[in-house]
Amino acid sequence: MSDLDLVIRGGTVVDGSGGTPFEADVAIAGGKIVEVGKVTGRGAEEIDARGKIVTPGFVDIHTHYDAQATWSSRIDSSSYNGVTTALIGNCGVGFAPAGRSGATRWSS
Repeated sequence: MSDLDLVIRGGTVVDGSGGTPFEADVAIAGGKIVEVGKVTGRGAEEIDARGKIVTPGFVDIHTHYDAQATWSSRIDSSSYNGVTTALIGNCGVGFAPAGRSGATRWSS
């Protein structure tokens, strides 16, 4: 049995630090990155990422998901493209603050 849930092998890591991209393995256990480099352990699942970019996720700072966030827990079109955080309400079309009569309607 492996202690690692997932090992992504041989990808080009772009970690968001501004440093030079580098080839590495990325090990994940319990939903957290636990090792980056040459991972010797085996994962319950393994992905061959040679020739691919591996990133921690992207922040989309300008979206129009204000309404979609009320019916979609995944904001599918962005999550399919690696977005892990989406900022909403920056164009003045947000649904908050809602008056008392609207609060129940939007939260149910």
